[in-house]
Parts: sequence; C-alpha cells; structure tokens
Amino acid sequence: MSGITGNLDCEECLSSSHVANSTELHVHSTVDDDDELLRYIWREYLHPKQYEWVLIVAYIIVFFVSLIGNSLVWKNRHMRTVTNYFIVNLSFADVLVTIICLPASLVVDITETWFFGKTLCKVVPYLQTISVSVSVLTLSCIAQDRWYAICHPLMFKSTAKRARKSIVVIWVVSCIIMIPQAIVMECTSLLPELTNKTSLFTVCDEHWGAEIYPKVYHTCFFIVTYFAPLCLMVLAYIQICHKLWCQQIPGSTSVLQRKWRSMQCSAHTPGVGEPVRVRTSTVCAEIKQVRARRKTARMLMVVLFVFALCYLPISVLNVMKRVFGTFKNTNDRETVYAWFTFSHWLIYANSAANPIIYNFLSGKFREEFKAAFSCHCYGQGQNRTKRIRTRTSTDSRKSLSTQVNNMDNVSRISDQVV
Repeated sequence: MSGITGNLDCEECLSSSHVANSTELHVHSTVDDDDELLRYIWREYLHPKQYEWVLIVAYIIVFFVSLIGNSLVWKNRHMRTVTNYFIVNLSFADVLVTIICLPASLVVDITETWFFGKTLCKVVPYLQTISVSVSVLTLSCIAQDRWYAICHPLMFKSTAKRARKSIVVIWVVSCIIMIPQAIVMECTSLLPELTNKTSLFTVCDEHWGAEIYPKVYHTCFFIVTYFAPLCLMVLAYIQICHKLWCQQIPGSTSVLQRKWRSMQCSAHTPGVGEPVRVRTSTVCAEIKQVRARRKTARMLMVVLFVFALCYLPISVLNVMKRVFGTFKNTNDRETVYAWFTFSHWLIYANSAANPIIYNFLSGKFREEFKAAFSCHCYGQGQNRTKRIRTRTSTDSRKSLSTQVNNMDNVSRISDQVV
C-alpha cells in the first residue's frame, strides 16, 4: 500500500528481512508442527514491541478525539458562513478517514499483515487518498476565499451557495484523480511458502508493472496534493497578514485610532452629539470586523501549519520510497519501520487536532462545544437554550443590520473623521 495511505507495508524493508529468514522458517515448519511455526512468528514478528504499545494507546486516543471533536463541528448549524461550510467539509473528510482507515492502519502497522481481503485492499487506500485530496483542496478554497474577502473584496463575492458548489466539485475531482490508486492496489504474500498455512505476511501494495509509472505518479501526487497547494496557501496568507496587520487600510488599527481620537475631540464640541454617536458606532463596527477577521485568519493559519507539519513526514518518506527507492537495501529495518508507523499516526493526529484548534482559537466554536457538552436532559433546559439562541440570533441580525448601515456611512464620513 502507498505510504500516504496510512497503512505501512514497506515492502522493500519487509521483504529483505522476511526473505532472509525464510529458510529458517522453512526449517521450523518442517521440524515442528504448524502451531510451533505460528508461535515462532508471533514471538519474532507480531508481538507488539514497547513503542508499539505506546502507538496503540496513541491511536485509540486519536480515534475518539477525532470522532467526538469533528462530530461536534457538525452541530454548529447556525454558524453557516462560507468559511464554516468548508470547515465542516474538512471535518467530514477527517471523520471518514478516522472510521474507515485508522483501524486498518493500526492493525497493519502492528501485525505487518493485511487481513481485510482484496476488495478492501482497493477501497481503503482509495478513500485515504481521497481524504488527503479533499483536505488539501478544502484548505486551498478557504485560503482563496479569505484572500478575496480581505485583499480583493470587490473582485469576488463569496456566498454560501458557491461554497456548497465548490465542496461538490472538490469531492468529484478528488474521486476522479485518485482512481489510479485503487487500480494498482493488490494483495500479495511476502512468503508464498506460507500461503496455505497462514494469512500472515500478506501485504496490500501497489503493482504498476514498469518502474517508471510509480515514480511519475508519486512525484505528481506529492506536487499536486502537498507542495504546490501549500506554497500557494502560504503566499495567500502572507498577503492576508500584510493586509490585516501591516497595511494602512480603512479598518486597520492605526486608522481606527486616528478616527477614535478625532471623535473624542468632536465629542466636546456643542451640537454634534448625534453625528459623533453615529461615527462611534461605525468605528466600533469596524474594530469588531477587523478583530474577527484577524481571529479567523489566525485560526486558519494554525490549521494550515498543523496540516503541513503532520503530512510532511509521510510525504517525504513516500517520495523516498516510491521515487528514489531509498529503502530497498536498508540494514536498519526497525528504524525505517518505526518512522513509517509514526508518520501514519501523524496523519490521524491531524484529524484530531483540527477540532482542538477550533476550540482554542475560535470563541464561537468554543461556545458551541461547551453547549454540546452541556446536559439538556430536561425540557426546561432545552427550551431555555433555544430561547437564548433565538434571542442571540435576533440580536446578531440586528447588530449586523446596524453594522451594515454604519459601514455604508463610512465612505461618506471617512474624510471628515480622518
């Protein structure tokens, strides 16, 4: 299986070790019975090592954190902004890979054996690569949306309808471009002489036919699903940071401070109380908007950084293995195997990390998570929560309407204020 799919079967590493010991296994099989052979295999190869017990616990923690955290993201139904549509899509991809791919990956990493048959050998890697593609394309759409909204607000109007269409396109494109991954996956045995005695050492791996094909495919895979999108997103967020934190634009901190000082001086002038109140409300709305955009940008940049960090090891190892054949004649199989195993865990850790990031860096998500964990067993508590949310929603609409009206006045009074 491809290194990026979350199931390790470093075939070059395994084959060098197992083939070297095939003669010894054959002696055991001829001298002792099958039970003794299986006990030997369990003792030498399948019994979890110390670091693998730690890995098992880490996988279990990631599984429940990812499943619970991403499920809570879906409950934020009233937060139907364009960015949140993409975040929900990202969480759905995380749940998909957590439920379908994580258990199989854990079993393969511990036992070095694919137990799940020929059909799942094609389905699981295919869904894994789809999840990778969906994640990176979703993050790209988020970066593009934020870039247009902050750096070029008049060039493109982002709407929830367009976001939903983009999500559909993301899934369709991902399903199409990852078809080769499903085609080339096949089940084979590293030790054919044991095929009739045990299913151990059966691997699910790629079979391309010619050596040039996997090199081209995995080079393109690395560029399309990791390197190129990451570079574009980094450039987009650099411009966003420059716009929000550095550039002197209407709504930036220095401009707002000048407006605020000007209004404080005007407040002491007789007969201008009402215009000053209007301008004060306008500046407050601008301050809130800038702060909200900065918080959102900060959260999304952390999500992007964690994604890049978690997928970097498996991306590099996969290119080294599939493109350059680095591990064909390795003498330190255990170290290589441990690196692949840890890199697989990082993929699933990324799925669990995203809800944690939302909780710490987004006040709205944090409130929703707290509300989801609160006990609403009694009807009175449920009704009160609904009333609070309804009142909050109403107040938010009123506040938004006021802010829109105030922002319309900005262009007319900005020259006077500044």
